[in-house]
Amino acid sequence: MIRESYLASADAAAKLLAHPAVAERWDRPSALTGYTVGGLAGHLAGQVNVVAKVLDGPAPDTDPVTAVEHLLNARWLDAEQDGEVHRGIRASGVQYAQVGAQTLARQTAEVLECLRRELPGQPARRVVQFPWGPPALLLDDLLLNRMMEIVVHLDDLAVSVELPTPEVPAAATDAVIGLLAAVAARRHGPVPVIRALTRTERALETIAAF
Repeated sequence: MIRESYLASADAAAKLLAHPAVAERWDRPSALTGYTVGGLAGHLAGQVNVVAKVLDGPAPDTDPVTAVEHLLNARWLDAEQDGEVHRGIRASGVQYAQVGAQTLARQTAEVLECLRRELPGQPARRVVQFPWGPPALLLDDLLLNRMMEIVVHLDDLAVSVELPTPEVPAAATDAVIGLLAAVAARRHGPVPVIRALTRTERALETIAAF
């Protein structure tokens, strides 16, 4: 189910990248602080490209962590927006975007077609890791991680170019919400998250996962 949901979410990303509104506003500031529309589009495209790189990468020799553990230990989680980690993330998006809007959209669609062929046949318990190194994750947990990025940044990019946020299947948003809720509960405690969902009069001002 995660593989199908990831591919559907990646398809929504590819279609948004190809929308003329993205090219028209390429060099303008986006809704996400520190990113131009082009840089944000590059970052979104990276969530498709990196999966292809992962599938071509070597098998790690360490035990996998869960998707929640991976997020909780991510270097960017509490890093300063102007610090080295986030500067590097933004630079990666800019690098992807250097080819221009039309080429980026075309390349992303081509990578997605490859993933449609390759992902379904991957072993159920395949262990992988990102190109930048440990920790290792199960492939489906890595796909959940990248799907979270896609769902979040679909909204960022759509808002940036004044388009409706693309729809993705309920299975995708259910999985992403579950991941974010689990991270939020680990960071703020389960009670504040439950209150935010059921008792707004006692809810904290924010239970943001990050």
